[in-house]
Amino acid sequence: MTTPIVWSIAGSDSGAGAGLQADLRTFDVFDVHGCTAVAAITAQNSLSVARVEPVPTGLLDAQLAALAGDLRPRAIKTGLLGSVANVRCVAAWVDRLRRDGPVALVVDPVWRASTGAELGSAELREALLQELLPRATVITPNRAEAAWLLGGEALQSPEAVEHAAAALARLGPQSVVVTGGDAGGARALDWMHTPEALGWLALPRVDTLHHHGSGCVFAASVAAALALGFCAADAVVIAKMNTTHALRQGRAAGQGAGAVRPQRGFGRQPDLLPSLSSVAADRDPPPLAALRDSRMGLYAIVDSAAWVERMLVAGVRTLQLRIKAGAPEDLSREVARSVAAAHAAQAQLFINDHWQLAIEHGAYGVHLGQEDLQTADMALLRRAGLRVGLSTHSYWEVCRAHALSPSYIACGPIHATTTKAMPWLPQGNANLAYWCRVLREPVVAIAGMDTLRSHEAVRCGAAGVAVLRGIVQAGDPQAAIERLQASIEAGWSAEPLAAPELARSTLASTALSN
Repeated sequence: MTTPIVWSIAGSDSGAGAGLQADLRTFDVFDVHGCTAVAAITAQNSLSVARVEPVPTGLLDAQLAALAGDLRPRAIKTGLLGSVANVRCVAAWVDRLRRDGPVALVVDPVWRASTGAELGSAELREALLQELLPRATVITPNRAEAAWLLGGEALQSPEAVEHAAAALARLGPQSVVVTGGDAGGARALDWMHTPEALGWLALPRVDTLHHHGSGCVFAASVAAALALGFCAADAVVIAKMNTTHALRQGRAAGQGAGAVRPQRGFGRQPDLLPSLSSVAADRDPPPLAALRDSRMGLYAIVDSAAWVERMLVAGVRTLQLRIKAGAPEDLSREVARSVAAAHAAQAQLFINDHWQLAIEHGAYGVHLGQEDLQTADMALLRRAGLRVGLSTHSYWEVCRAHALSPSYIACGPIHATTTKAMPWLPQGNANLAYWCRVLREPVVAIAGMDTLRSHEAVRCGAAGVAVLRGIVQAGDPQAAIERLQASIEAGWSAEPLAAPELARSTLASTALSN
């Protein structure tokens, strides 16, 4: 497999904390090949910026022409470009490259250095607005830079940030992320405005003086993740994880603020997974009720109370009643009958989607999809003491589920399935092992499970294995259940499967597919 190539077109930091130097360190962490085109040269150290000079546009053009002849990028990250002519040069090269295929463009609209030195003029701002924003896949301003781009006042409230991101999106970029590193507060809150999701990404703020280059690392991380095939929302989540880890590793080199230090291994640290919420809150809500038995084992999905009763007789103790259509009175009867049977057997029964009926009939729990989070009353479910499982397919969906601290998180599709039409690519065992390592909640593996795959799922660390067709369409459901349970039981004591550094993309990036 060819190593993805990412270009950084930015300024050279003689103190090596930001700019091209920070971008190259970031690209190495992602194992992509970083190329550089110097757009500006700075004379600076950890205390101040003494001088900034844009390179002649002809020299920038020659650098880009040389790269294009041999090292075509999948993504480009821009930083300090130095002059209006250089901005126009970059825009022309983006158009030229895109004539031969898709190239993602991440724009970091540098205005001021962390030392306070102003690096962007009014003319440069207009060039960014006219030339780069309409071509951008993602732009990554902090709050001050977003206000500068819009020519308005400082963004003092979450609502102001949200409105600013929407206004910037109307200028042409596919996605906008307004980072919150310059906002203060106990949590670092970034507003994400992407085709896949909108919301606040939150992690505890890293209390450090050594934050030089954090904006560069964030934007370079987004570019690297896009080059690896992640969609914009996933790329932003991954960038936040890497930048937070780099901030934790920052240290002084001179007398002033030290540089952040991107390092491998950030993706597998559970405390780096951010939460994603529609509200810019100081903290996440209290966790939902925990499972009575976190070792869920075989998780049978059936579509009637009769099948629930049949599963209980067969020895299954974790089940889901999944009825997608029916008259309200019929649904209510099916739920009530299933709940009564599960209570008698002391089984963990989850009602799919119909959370109001689950509360009404005193069910053990509910299982919700991502779309249900728009309408379900999570506070009411929490007060009722119901266990709640949430479906996820990708980084940003996991972050949205993670913010609620559910009873379990279902990851899928692990294997290809015809049960439900969906845009997601199969995650495979590597992604399953990754999520089982990173998530604090029990993980349920779902989609395409048979006897062998159930065994592998448990070796990945799955607490439960969801099976539908493999049971209800089996010629002998009792025998199928016995084989699945035996395979899962053997998996508990088998050698665990290793987890990768990052999960693989499960939704094709629109930036690289059109």
